[in-house]
Amino acid sequence: MRVVFHDYIYYIVFCALTGLLTLTACTQQPTNVADSDALPAVFPDYVGVTIPVGIAPMNFSMSDDAYTRMDVEVRGSRSGSMHVNGSYADFDIDEWHQLLEANRGGTLSFTVCALKDGQWTRFKTFKMKVSTAPLGEWGVTYRRIAPGYSIYGQMGIYQRDLSTFSEQPLIESSQSPGMCVNCHTANRASNERYVFHVRGEHGATVICKDGNDELLKAQNDQLGGSMVYPYWHPGGRYCAFSTNKTAQMFHTANNKRIEVYDTASDVFVYDTEKHQILNDSLIMKEQWAENTPAFSPDGKWLYFTTALRQDYPHEYDKERYSLCRVAFNEATGRLGTAVDTLVNARLTGKSVTWPRPSYDGRYVMYTQADYGYFSIWHPESDLWILDLTTGESHPLDDANSRRADSFHNWTTNSQWFLFTSRRHDGLYSHLYFACMKADGKATKPFLLPQRNPKRYYRESLFSFNTPDFVADPVKPHARKMGKLIEDKQRLETQLIQMEKGR
Repeated sequence: MRVVFHDYIYYIVFCALTGLLTLTACTQQPTNVADSDALPAVFPDYVGVTIPVGIAPMNFSMSDDAYTRMDVEVRGSRSGSMHVNGSYADFDIDEWHQLLEANRGGTLSFTVCALKDGQWTRFKTFKMKVSTAPLGEWGVTYRRIAPGYSIYGQMGIYQRDLSTFSEQPLIESSQSPGMCVNCHTANRASNERYVFHVRGEHGATVICKDGNDELLKAQNDQLGGSMVYPYWHPGGRYCAFSTNKTAQMFHTANNKRIEVYDTASDVFVYDTEKHQILNDSLIMKEQWAENTPAFSPDGKWLYFTTALRQDYPHEYDKERYSLCRVAFNEATGRLGTAVDTLVNARLTGKSVTWPRPSYDGRYVMYTQADYGYFSIWHPESDLWILDLTTGESHPLDDANSRRADSFHNWTTNSQWFLFTSRRHDGLYSHLYFACMKADGKATKPFLLPQRNPKRYYRESLFSFNTPDFVADPVKPHARKMGKLIEDKQRLETQLIQMEKGR
């Protein structure tokens, strides 16, 4: 018993010393610091970005793993400061928000000391600008999906609080075997009115209006396809869709991995009250592929892209979409009689996809690529802006990168936008945010903040796509939705033929 007692005492002393050493290591302060004229190479690259008040803490690490410790001092240009010390910069959420609020319209200065091979280095101070432009939205929604190509895997639609790191599932593929969920689209960031599509054995188009869920039959036989790529009319009664016969193939020699194209596609408007598909021959032409619709913020125009159909798959890289619009009458649900071409692919030699009008009516943001419309797989795809007051377009150079920059959406105040980009590693699409300046240019984008960003983005095997802002959290009812999808009951839709807008 005496040996056991002594062993116990030694164990207690050992644990105390270990805890003391660990505590000392965790609070290690910089000593014998060497100054550097270089800016710190941090991940994510938050140097010089513009951020909104209310955004989650912009935690970061040193890009070089050889740095084992950081000591970061943050000072506001107007008032306040923060200090963190650890393996990465992990800011307290409440203190961070207080500091941003106190420095609205000012700057935050970050002084980074980092430890490598026993030597502390103090780097040149870098700044973040705190914008006066409010974000205006609670959070974002997005689909997370592994970049698989032939079978369904784990995926889901999620919502994320932009002021914290909290994420919730709205629907996950595990709730119905073989289910693929995509294209979650809200009406002007509404948490009460949205639509998404389900593929697989229990396929459906799910429409939520003011808390009521309707599951439409996934495919209308008269239409010849399913309802995809939705965009709501601001009034909430109508929703524009495209119907697509999609195919994919793989590259073997160039810098692209996969090619997605449509052998046929059309655009139509769906009446959610009458459950009618309004088929207008003006924008459903046999020799043309209409795609990616979007309503103007006043509801008077329907934007879409269109391309002359090619001989698929041989001439897939000759398909180039133009940006067009046609008048829309909310009272009757009918289109106008003429189509305007806003960006002509025959003149630019490029292809337009994913038009998204700003809610203030000034801009249309779109993605431009060499050909086709599935821009997330095109490294050359960039974000462009069409100024509706001048009719001129220009690339968002400060937001674009050398890799695929694509699917984008606006905040309802039209001052911020998000988009997906593969700039980090060329493999996974991640979410970036930027502010639109008064001159039509963008601020430097910043990556969606995470608690431990280096660990999160290294360990994540999922891409983010079809993101959008949401004004308030969607009431999570994933289990209920899973049961509805498993149920075979579906509403039928009726196709109404209209001729040339009449």
